Amino acid sequence: MDLELKDVHVLITGASGGIGLETARLFLQQGARVTAHYNTTLSTLDALLKEFGSSRVVALQANLTSEEDVARLFEASRTALGPVQVAIINHGIWPTADEPVAQMSLARWRATLDTNLTGAFLVAREYLRGLEKADAVAKEKASICFVGSTSGKYGEAGHADYAASKSALSYGFTLSLKNEIVKIAPKGRVNCVSPGWVRTAMAEEALKDPLVVYRALATTPLKKVAVPEDVAGQIVILSSTKVSGHVTGHTVMVEGGMEGRLLNRNTENGIEAY
Repeated sequence: MDLELKDVHVLITGASGGIGLETARLFLQQGARVTAHYNTTLSTLDALLKEFGSSRVVALQANLTSEEDVARLFEASRTALGPVQVAIINHGIWPTADEPVAQMSLARWRATLDTNLTGAFLVAREYLRGLEKADAVAKEKASICFVGSTSGKYGEAGHADYAASKSALSYGFTLSLKNEIVKIAPKGRVNCVSPGWVRTAMAEEALKDPLVVYRALATTPLKKVAVPEDVAGQIVILSSTKVSGHVTGHTVMVEGGMEGRLLNRNTENGIEAY
């Protein structure tokens, strides 16, 4: 099916790895033009840059917690490929250490919220400001898609900072922005895709632990850890006005039917099980 994404300009944050990289690839395969944002790692984007060329994809660096950097990112993106029509707000950090709130430092809390939530706010704000200046044709394809997490729905003990940031994206921010974007672009939409565990570099170390995998899949009917393509496909579908033009304000859970967390250990008779 033609998703009618040819020549649509899509900006993807955190495009240098995992979900972001696969999302950039899928959009390019659909004929879109892509700004692939990265913060520190450019090398993983080399293959896409060589395959599709500078008329279709540009890689731009920015620290998304900086207002100046975000403004520079959008200006450079507009200069290279025209007004940004679709924004995929995918970047984020997940501190690996398990730290209950009682032991969590303010520095960690602030760093996670600044990157995952404030960074998303700055990107969304700059996108909407650019959209205000765009012509009616560009506005026809207007869409924001956040990448949330199952932790935003179920919480995540030891990672309340991450869970809080993702919950804010999936609920308060998505549901507010879907009512605001239409004041700028009447057909504009805002949605969120929330995956569970995905085999990415960020999760690689944790997924080496069989217990982590067991607990992640214990309430998941499909009994598998997702791969980036599972999530990227839903992002692209939600961004297409052809197939999702009347879908806004929704969070699509990409988690294999997960029903919740497995929390309590059975340690009777010296046997540890779940």
